[in-house]
Amino acid sequence: MFRSHILVCGGTGCTSGNSMKVYDALVERIKKEGLENEVHVTKTGCFGLCALGPIMIIYPEGAFYSQVKVEDVDEIIDEHIIKGRIVTRLLYKETVGEDGNIKALNDTDFYKKQHRVALRNCGVINPEKIEEYIAYDGYEALGKALTEMTPQDVIDVISKSGLRGRGGAGFPTGRKWQFAKNSPGNKKYVCCNADEGDPGAFMDRSILEGDPHAVIEAMAIAAYAIGADQGYIYVRAEYPIAVQRLSIAIKQAREYGLLGKNIFGTGFNFDLDLRLGAGAFVCGEETALMTSIEGHRGEPRPRPPFPAVKGLFGKPTILNNVETYANVPQIILKGADWFASMGTEKSRGTKVFALGGKIHNTGLVEIPMGTTMREIIYDIGGGCPNGKKFKAAQTGGPSGGCIPASLIDTPIDYDNLIAIGSMMGSGGLIVMDEDNCMVDIAKFFLEFTVDESCGKCTACRIGTKRLYEMLCKVTDGTATMEDLDKMEELCYYIKENSLCGLGQTAPNPVLSTLHYFRDEYEAHVRDKRCPAGVCKKLLRYQIVADKCKGCTLCARNCPAGAITGTVKQPHVIDPEKCIKCGVCMEKCRFGAIIKA
Repeated sequence: MFRSHILVCGGTGCTSGNSMKVYDALVERIKKEGLENEVHVTKTGCFGLCALGPIMIIYPEGAFYSQVKVEDVDEIIDEHIIKGRIVTRLLYKETVGEDGNIKALNDTDFYKKQHRVALRNCGVINPEKIEEYIAYDGYEALGKALTEMTPQDVIDVISKSGLRGRGGAGFPTGRKWQFAKNSPGNKKYVCCNADEGDPGAFMDRSILEGDPHAVIEAMAIAAYAIGADQGYIYVRAEYPIAVQRLSIAIKQAREYGLLGKNIFGTGFNFDLDLRLGAGAFVCGEETALMTSIEGHRGEPRPRPPFPAVKGLFGKPTILNNVETYANVPQIILKGADWFASMGTEKSRGTKVFALGGKIHNTGLVEIPMGTTMREIIYDIGGGCPNGKKFKAAQTGGPSGGCIPASLIDTPIDYDNLIAIGSMMGSGGLIVMDEDNCMVDIAKFFLEFTVDESCGKCTACRIGTKRLYEMLCKVTDGTATMEDLDKMEELCYYIKENSLCGLGQTAPNPVLSTLHYFRDEYEAHVRDKRCPAGVCKKLLRYQIVADKCKGCTLCARNCPAGAITGTVKQPHVIDPEKCIKCGVCMEKCRFGAIIKA
């Protein structure tokens, strides 16, 4: 037994901040002090509070240290481990109560409204040790399914739970599995979509890095349910930590007899392989993903036939994403009613969101379906920094839409998001404040879609390009009011005529911003002005005469010689010469320069 356990985050966010160097320094110092039998150091997956990395927690005290540096290690060992005195300067401030005592993480604002199902083991276990996963009921669900349930029993439980696909449109998981089970064939496949190409989304990556065995166990359960004996996890090559830990987990599962032949002595055979994606966003679409696994260029296929009938290598196939699978073992163990007790009537369970953008607590959160946007942004996320006003939130990435502040009390579930012009998607949630230009946001996401279109169908290949050009006209100040109507018309044409989900949803950011922020579009067109001061070609820098002290600092730093004036007299910016670089505003000490 160890008297202290030190858990160091080994997820991508903290690793990029040198958390593994902190881990190595801890191990070296503990060994030097001869404390190897008293203090256990382990690396875990993501804790969720990515903005505070590198993170570590020391138990039994539950001290949550944030932004730890290598040079802090000696102080932590000397004070906390050896002398028993917590290093208060490194504590996450939310864990310190008014009385100075340490609060449990679950009592902090960031965690207390969360309910972790898919993320239950992330930040808790060492993902590279199968023994730790097994200690937390790992592979018990697989054993239960194989020894106590028929394949139809498994599908019935998943169907009754109300689990819907967490990767996009939210198709009922049990129904998908039933279709594949009913499809005739002596060879079937189970696939996992770990491609996760949405900008700002990192939910699946974190699950794979922190709890890879949960996905492996779930895929084995799914294979048993539909009658498959081979599975593939299609994961982005840009996720090296996830790939490494998946490889380790698959190897360990085979060594323990949890993958391969005659699992649990039941005669059930199932094995898994990894396939690395090259970063094509379109390969998140199920048929394009399967085409890529087969070794071909990742392009979508017409449907029907659907993959449950004719999928990978022409055989019946099911495809779910990482988060969907991560829920399955817990549903089998705890029952359909347990899972269905969370969430809303049509959207059961929890959902993981990657909070990003203009928000205090950047990171991963898992909340029951039906939680409002206000609760996510303010109660959990801590609101926008610097006292800025919340303006909108983008959900669903390039396939989703922008939700305005006026709808902040909307309960988040599949149907509510679609009703207001957005979608759940994989779960990226990007927060924007008053300084964001919504036309520029729509242009950003559409530019991404243009780059990622596979080019197979004309509506997407050409349509998104023309739509992007129209947005550029708006941000350049050369568009007309008729162009706005043409944009909307083109959006619906692209949606109705594209082959796959990429093109069918590509116009969503444009349509949602046109609907909720049309006044911003009209300001760009009619007034040749960007209200948020973002679109460079529409910017005008002006000097407020009453505030200008005539210090000449702006004129001396202007690279274009656009500012004139004499000492101690108000200066003037020549708009014809101004290149809109913003140096003058940056250098002014009196707040005399504004964007107009």
